[in-house]
Amino acid sequence: MNLKSVSLRTRIFISMILLVVVASILIAAITIYQYNEQTEDYHQKRLERKEEAIKSAVTYELYHNAQNPLDTTSAVRIISQKINEISDIHNIDMNIYDLNGKLIGSSNRISEAGRTKQLNEDVLNKIRNNPDNREVVFLESGKDKKYRSSYSFILNPSFKRVGIIGVPYFQDNSFQDKELREFLGRLFMVYLVILFLAILIAYFLSNYITKSIQYVSERLKATELGTKNEKIILDDTNDGIYALVNSYNKMVDQLEVSAVKLAEVERKQAWREMARQVAHEIKNPLTPMRLTIQSFEHTFDPKDPDIKTKVSEFSESLIQQIDTMSTIASAFSSFAEMPKQNKERLNVVNEVKIALDIFHEPFIQFHPDKEMIYANLDKIQLTRIVTNLVTNAIQALQNQKNPFIDVRLLETIEHIIIQVADNGEGITESDAQKIFEPKFTTKSSGMGLGLSMVKNIIEAYGGTIQFNSEINEGTTFIVTLPKN
Repeated sequence: MNLKSVSLRTRIFISMILLVVVASILIAAITIYQYNEQTEDYHQKRLERKEEAIKSAVTYELYHNAQNPLDTTSAVRIISQKINEISDIHNIDMNIYDLNGKLIGSSNRISEAGRTKQLNEDVLNKIRNNPDNREVVFLESGKDKKYRSSYSFILNPSFKRVGIIGVPYFQDNSFQDKELREFLGRLFMVYLVILFLAILIAYFLSNYITKSIQYVSERLKATELGTKNEKIILDDTNDGIYALVNSYNKMVDQLEVSAVKLAEVERKQAWREMARQVAHEIKNPLTPMRLTIQSFEHTFDPKDPDIKTKVSEFSESLIQQIDTMSTIASAFSSFAEMPKQNKERLNVVNEVKIALDIFHEPFIQFHPDKEMIYANLDKIQLTRIVTNLVTNAIQALQNQKNPFIDVRLLETIEHIIIQVADNGEGITESDAQKIFEPKFTTKSSGMGLGLSMVKNIIEAYGGTIQFNSEINEGTTFIVTLPKN
């Protein structure tokens, strides 16, 4: 799982749950360790008590039953006679070894696993090297289970070593294990309750912590240049969130100032571009007018018998150029003004047919979805939409051997859809990004205002225009207009 893709709320929630789980595991581990330590201490001290009791009993027998100074043989004889009695009285098993570690006698109670017949050198060395003659405890293994053995020297009244006494102690942990299982069971139930409470607390706490951040995040996503962005007001929040909100509010103020400046710059730039385009378009007919007048001035002869014909041709040429300039002015005027809508209930099928009648190309086909489709539209603006789209399609078919244009009219519950498809050269990816821009055109003539003006009309209705195009396959423009 990629942590970067996980939300802050989820990370806080998971972290709190993991903290509780890890703490529970650590406490359980420490509990088990502590139980084991206590068990070991318990058995160790119990063995020491048994050892002390045996040594006291053995010392008593040696001191009270010896008539002569004790040597190893006599000490072993006395203890061997009393070993079962001592074992029964104190309920303790015991072994007697000579100084070389050889087993001499064992109590009847002791099992075969507890009878070590010969002490190895490591055990003997540890006992011999103990200056206090204190017991040395080893953990050994029997056939069935582990047991402890305590070994220490038997001393005569002169503190001379006369033998070795060994006390095997079989370690029974069943009671401690049962107690541990019961305790862990109770602890597990407590941890389940704690985990459930932790999940609830983590859920509400993560919601509380991230609520303000999520709100600020949503507002940041909705923030756009050029729109009215409202400031964030949070009454109950911490210093960190307050600093973030304060930064956002300052950014909103800066965006408003930047939007005003940008809009002003864009307006100035748009007017500059418009003025440059108007000047360029008007300059085009002025040049031939100038050349025509200069030519007429040099060739003018009042006595020429064809003077009337030449004046007529000269006038016709000037009028044609003036009409061109008038057309240019009208086009820019229409583009600059938002289309004024004069809606009326129209049979859109008939209006589109009438708009297509001005075209005489045989490859233009019209396929309405129904014979009558009604909508509240402006008749003139609908005609301008259709004629502009069809005109562009015709111009895209100039180099096509088998041209066709398919105009379709569809109806939905709330909209009408006009589709104009051609099999022309298509629109390149770079041109597609600028197709609706003012003054953009891929043709050698024209002002590039047709599609931009169409887009203005459609958007004024609350409609949309889009297109699909493939190079050398053709283009389909799709216009969607609301019925009302």
